[in-house]
Amino acid sequence: MEYRILCPPSYSALEVDLEPGESIVTEAGSMAWRDTSLKSRTRARGGLWRSFTRMLAGESFFQNIYKAPKQKGTIGFAPGAPGDIRALELDGCEVLMEKGAYLAATPEIEVRTKFGGIFGFLKEGMFILRCSGTGTLFFCSCGDITEIEVKGEYVIDNGYAVAWDPELKTQIVRSKKIGAALLSDQLMMKFIGNGRLWIQSRSPRALARWSMAYRPNTGRGIDLKNPLTWLRFFG
Repeated sequence: MEYRILCPPSYSALEVDLEPGESIVTEAGSMAWRDTSLKSRTRARGGLWRSFTRMLAGESFFQNIYKAPKQKGTIGFAPGAPGDIRALELDGCEVLMEKGAYLAATPEIEVRTKFGGIFGFLKEGMFILRCSGTGTLFFCSCGDITEIEVKGEYVIDNGYAVAWDPELKTQIVRSKKIGAALLSDQLMMKFIGNGRLWIQSRSPRALARWSMAYRPNTGRGIDLKNPLTWLRFFG
């Protein structure tokens, strides 16, 4: 299998060449183009329960499998958010990822969910993805991806983490500064230990807050039933 990451880092797309007999697994809806020689099928990989828990981590219930049965074929994938794509070779190890980061992988990669703690629900969700096995894993971001080698402790604002080695322990910490609390940056994510951490240069939640200022005013005042209303004040 050969692959190319097109148009990095702002509007990256992934293009993969599959040799006869090779296949790739991807999230539903991420395929952008492909040769007609490739065959596809949709499955709830891992069974109903594992597929349901993937939904809790922001992924789709069903996954698509594309295979080149008799001749070489090319397929392209594009994530929903504008940003970067990285390829990571796993050799019997695992990596943890935030929701929405998984894009595609070779069939040997297993994608499960892991409970991320009750406090994670306040910002990014209670469940994170755990990808393990031997093969190639592709993950995506909002904005550019930077790899950081953590040695000791490292703190980032929730919403900027993409993936990290399982050797890193995580904690949700609150800023001690009153001003930071008023600006809704009071919850931070602390990584402890030694390992790799991938962060993104944009936060989807910050982008959502910024875009709300340009939404048309319907004249209905504050809609308390709209989740975006609460995001504006408490996000």
